[in-house]
Order: sequence, then C-alpha cells, then structure tokens
Amino acid sequence: MWRGLWTLVSRAARGPHRPCTRQGSRYPGPGSGATIFALSSGQGRCGIAVIRTSGPASGHALRSLTAPRDLLPARKACLRLLSDPRSGEPLDRALVLWFPGPQSFTGEDCAEFHVHGGPAVVSGVLQALGNVPGLRPAEAGEFTRRAFAHGKLSLTEVEGLADLIHAETEAQRRQALRQLDGELGDLCRGWAETLTKALAHVEAYIDFSEDDNLEEGVLDQADSEVRKLEVALGVHLRDARRGQRLRSGAHVVVAGPPNAGKSSLVNLLSRKPVSIVSPEPGTTRDVLETPVDLAGFPALLSDTAGLREGVGPVEQEGVRRAQKRLEQADLILAVLDATDLASPASCNFLDTVVIPAGAGNPSGNSQRLLLVLNKSDLLPAGCSDPHPDLPSHLLLSCLTGEGLDGLLEALKKELAALCGDPSTGPLLTRSRHQHHLQGCLDALGQYKQARDLALAAEALRVARGHLSRLTGGGGTEEILDIIFRDFCVGK
Repeated sequence: MWRGLWTLVSRAARGPHRPCTRQGSRYPGPGSGATIFALSSGQGRCGIAVIRTSGPASGHALRSLTAPRDLLPARKACLRLLSDPRSGEPLDRALVLWFPGPQSFTGEDCAEFHVHGGPAVVSGVLQALGNVPGLRPAEAGEFTRRAFAHGKLSLTEVEGLADLIHAETEAQRRQALRQLDGELGDLCRGWAETLTKALAHVEAYIDFSEDDNLEEGVLDQADSEVRKLEVALGVHLRDARRGQRLRSGAHVVVAGPPNAGKSSLVNLLSRKPVSIVSPEPGTTRDVLETPVDLAGFPALLSDTAGLREGVGPVEQEGVRRAQKRLEQADLILAVLDATDLASPASCNFLDTVVIPAGAGNPSGNSQRLLLVLNKSDLLPAGCSDPHPDLPSHLLLSCLTGEGLDGLLEALKKELAALCGDPSTGPLLTRSRHQHHLQGCLDALGQYKQARDLALAAEALRVARGHLSRLTGGGGTEEILDIIFRDFCVGK
C-alpha cells in the first residue's frame, strides 16, 4: 500500500508529461534548484511520522501548509495546523521545524513535519507537498547525497551513516557511529596532510636545490615521513578483513558427527527453530544458514550435515557441502556428544577437523575453532570433565541451557578477534577502503624506487589521490551511485 501511495505522489508531483531532468548520474545535482520531500521515518502505522523537505522552496512549502505570514523560528519545534494549500482542508495538527541553510543536515533550507503516523495523515501531507510548485519526491539516498555535495559529510561518514541505519548488533552500531563521527576520514586526512608536506619538500628541492637558503635534509624529512606512513598503512591493511566481517557478519559453521546436537545448538543460539531436531541420524542433509547476533557481534550461522562415511547419495552430497563450508568458515563450532566420544565418528571428527584446525590455539595462524561437548546433562553426577586429555573444550547441555553463558563468552572473544574492536581505532569496513589504501601503499613503494625526483613527486601525488578518493574527493559518479543506493527514500 505504501509503495502504491508513493507512486501516486510521485506522479502528482512530476505531472503526466514532465521530461526527465536526470542525465548521467541517477541524482540531479544539488544546485539543480529542485526541492525534494519524502517520508523519512519508517513506513507503516506508527505514533509519529517524520516528513522532511530540502531545497530552496522549503520555506515556501512550510508557509503553504501552515499559512503563517512569517517563517517559524529556526530550529525550534512549533505546533501548527497543517492544511491542504489548494482546498484549505485541515490535514493534521503537527510539530513543524525550520532549518535554514547552511546549518542543516543537507546544507540547504530544510523543513520537517512531525505528523501522526496513520496512513491517511501521511498520504494527505505527502500529496499536499507534491502540489506545491517546485517540489518533487526524493530519490533513495538523495538527502544524504546533498549533504555530501555540500560538504556536510565525507564519503566515509556517508558510509558510516548507511551502516548505522542497517546496524543490527551492538558492535555494528559502535563501529558505524565512530565512522559517522569522522574517525576514519580524519585519519585519512591526516595521512594526506603528511603526503602533502612530503610532496612540498620534494618539489622545493626540485625547484630550489641550487639555492643556498634551502634547508639541509629536506629530502631526508620527506623519506622519513613516507616510511612512517608506510608502517601505518601496513598495520591497517593487515587487519585480515576484520572491519568487513564486522559489517557483513562472520561465517560461523556448526559441524560434527551425526546426532551430536548441532541443530539443537543452532536453534539455541538463534533463539528460533531454524533446524529440524530428531534422534534419527542424518536429519540435516543440506546447509541451513541464519543471520544471528552472537554476544553483540553479527554472524551467519550455518547448520551442516553430520560428517560420516557410508551413507546414501543424498546425505553424501550434504556431507560434501558441509566440508566445503568448513573450508570457508571464519569460526568452526565443533560439536561432539559428550557421552559418545569413543565412537568411530567422533574419533574421526577429532582427527580430521578439530586437531588440524588447531583447537585451543586461537592466537596461532590456524583456523579458529571452539570445541563443544554437548549433552553434558547425560554425564554421571559429579563428573565435571570426563575427558581432560581432549583439546580445550566447553561443556554444554542444549536441553537445559547449562554452559550456554560460558559458550557465549568464548564466542564473544573469538568474534572480537575476527571482527575487531571498534574502540581500538578505525576499521576498514569496505573493500573500497582496502583498495585505496593498498593503492596508496603501492604508490609509496614507487616513490622509494624512483631514481628521478620528478617521478618521485608524481608517485606522492598518486598516493595522495588514493586517500582523497577514499574520503570522497574526485570520486566517479558510478562509485557514488553504488554507495548512495543503499539508503532508503527519505535519507
């Protein structure tokens, strides 16, 4: 219903034969003179809905719907009766705010209408705005695009805002907020300033090397700054995709022999019946995946077929897929039946998966793995650890929940190592960040190898250009379109 409503409003605002003004980029430029409007709060029935405008006609739109002789005081909420500018029919009693540019989110004149969130009210206000001359419905992400175009947000801050809107876990929220606050952008601008100084030293030597007034050691200063920057870039590039995992989720694979309780563990961690649980071995024959919040970190949890030999062709295909998922896993949750550790299936799983993955050695370079002994409720009373000779492991009962807190704490430590801690510094959350930092580092390598000072200076310019593009300077329209299309209409 909301999608149909927005289509009608769009047609009403544009008119039946209005020519398209967009050429090249999907978005009109911020100086195109158009004033945009959209529902910015979530769609559907709600207590309060927020409708916003941005552009030179925002003041006129505000006057048209509230009919005051003078504009409202800036950045002060006022209660007003909203009326249709054509018919004069009352639409709602709402809080309205006026944000004159450039001190607004987009840098343009903006207005906000905080109306009651019923479909009829929202529909009436949107249609009324669509009838105001000079206003048109906004494209997805167009408000943020205008903020970027007017220098209110850098490109990394725009990405942080998008991540904050889509954040589903505590760690994602913390990381997105730090990026929105400009942490990554400030770091890159500091690096760019370092390169600018180094470039100035090199060019000064080229232009004034025969001048006696030139300080000694100018090139040495440039070389020293470049070496320090190389080290800093290398540290961030060796983050093993932690930031990208934090944004999209770590891949956690639950594996083990049949009937160890893998599906029960998946259901327990996801807090919903994702997998069928049955005492019959081989119930799970395909990979079942579900996104979950594990101890505040995002993860894609995969339930896999029990690993065993000598089964039918369908289950054998499930085993093959399970083994492939194990190779792709960021973290393996290896599940064994605590009462059946001596069985051939359990021993084979220990020998082929647990020990090669380096269980109990999370600081090494081996694949990360947590060994979980399930069905601890079936162990004899007073038996705290039936197999102390096994690699480091956790006891758990999926039936009673005993041991779950310990497992979640262990998962939190493992996922923090995999996804990074946002409080320790900026993380590279997109492959675009990695690409430009690697390009900068490669250019610095060319600087060090250059035998001609003109080529060395050009290498520094290339390196600085990569940092500039990372924060939004000189970005192509295609890249910008990809970034802004992740936003909803109204943001």
